[in-house]
Amino acid sequence: MSRIDVHCHYIPDFYREALIANGHSEPDGVPFIPPWSEESALKAMDETGIAKQYLSISSPGVHFGDDAAARTLARQVNEEGARLARAHPDRFGFFASTPLPDVDAALEEIRYAYDELDANGVVFTTNFHGMYLGDEALEPVYAELNRRRAVLFLHPTSPTTNCGPDGGYPLPYPRSLMEFLFDTTRSVTHMVVSGVLDRHPDIKVIVAHAGAALPVMASRLDVLGRRATGKPQAVHDALRRLHFDLAGMPTPDALPALLRVADPSRIHYGSDAPFTPHPEILATAASLDAAEELEGALLDQVMSKNAQELFG
Repeated sequence: MSRIDVHCHYIPDFYREALIANGHSEPDGVPFIPPWSEESALKAMDETGIAKQYLSISSPGVHFGDDAAARTLARQVNEEGARLARAHPDRFGFFASTPLPDVDAALEEIRYAYDELDANGVVFTTNFHGMYLGDEALEPVYAELNRRRAVLFLHPTSPTTNCGPDGGYPLPYPRSLMEFLFDTTRSVTHMVVSGVLDRHPDIKVIVAHAGAALPVMASRLDVLGRRATGKPQAVHDALRRLHFDLAGMPTPDALPALLRVADPSRIHYGSDAPFTPHPEILATAASLDAAEELEGALLDQVMSKNAQELFG
């Protein structure tokens, strides 16, 4: 049991029902909502050698257009995350969801999640109905997270751009195939360029999927960002400060690129269960175990020790 999983999801029955009721029976173009249960998650963890999972609600989150309903659903999923963590304290932790873009309600939910539910962190999607993560409206939320020295897990969601003339996605694929990576890159770049990380240095941000396209675009973003804004850019510096998970087929291509730009002590194992099928999770875990880039002590760091340090 050598892995700590920072990128994995829970799908309580009531949340599945809310997805379907709000038109998300095929979330982000994925053809179905995968099955999940407390018991099946523990069984899969044992088979994969995962000692502990930090659970989060995946895209599209909890806000489907109605502020009041989002507040209720955020509270429900957070109460369930806390129940799982209390029932299995050695196996589960959780990231709290928020009803963003409702900022006042998000602040209330963050305080409740930390003070009453002992949340291990907070999960954001990469945009909230078009509000990207460098938006000034989020400053009060970042200030509260910084005060708490919070872990903030960023999970991609569908962009509000790249739609066809009828308002739909123009390609016959799930948005997770490509757009999740592009939206992650877009939103983290917005955070860096807008100065969020500099103003709130005590937030520990985890970027999903080995940093998406950021490792291979860092030099371009630094140079062209300076040209566009007239100000020095520090994307490379930011990549050394950010944390990253290895969900989503990081070998053989993404892992070497990530290791060139990231701090190895800030890279973590992630399974993306249950949206990644279990056989693929097993195959990815085996490929990471065998990766020559992670030989020696670095493999233990990435699989568990970095997360132990991050979460104390």
